[in-house]
Formats: sequence, C-alpha cells, structure tokens
Amino acid sequence: MEVVIRVHASFVVERRGITEELIKFVVKNPQQKLPSKKGRVILQNKYYDQIEKKEMILRVVGIEGPEKFNVLTVYKTSKIGKYWMDGWSLE
Repeated sequence: MEVVIRVHASFVVERRGITEELIKFVVKNPQQKLPSKKGRVILQNKYYDQIEKKEMILRVVGIEGPEKFNVLTVYKTSKIGKYWMDGWSLE
C-alpha cells in the first residue's frame, strides 16, 4: 500500500518530530484501526518513546483507499487511557 503524506501532515510531522518511517510502519502494521468522522480512519500503535522516556501512542489520521492511504495528520500522545480502545481488534 502506498502511503501519501499530505501537505498539512508534512508540516505537523516535522514540527512534532515524528519520522516518516514510523508513520509508514503504523499505516502498514496498525495495532488498532478506529473509525473517525467524515469517512476517515485512525490507525494507532503503542510504542516506547526514547525522547519522552515513556509509553506513547502514535495516531495516524487519514483516508484509506484500496491502493493508498492519504495521511491527513499525525500526533503522539501519552494519554493511553483516553485513546486506546480495549477490546478493539483488527480481525
């Protein structure tokens, strides 16, 4: 699947210090896939952030097509209890 990082997402990726490799990994290997508004989808993975020295979630918001995923925005958060959906599975 092709991963296209849109203009706004490029800006926030640079500002938030998130690597393109990490975004592509989450898009291709999400731990959770959640529905969002306006036909968008949220893909997210838990990971340990070496800079913050704590567990975080990377959330990638985008539009999923049959052959490509358009990344609209990306952010990381330590609010795992707020965003991690227990019981959600990709199966």
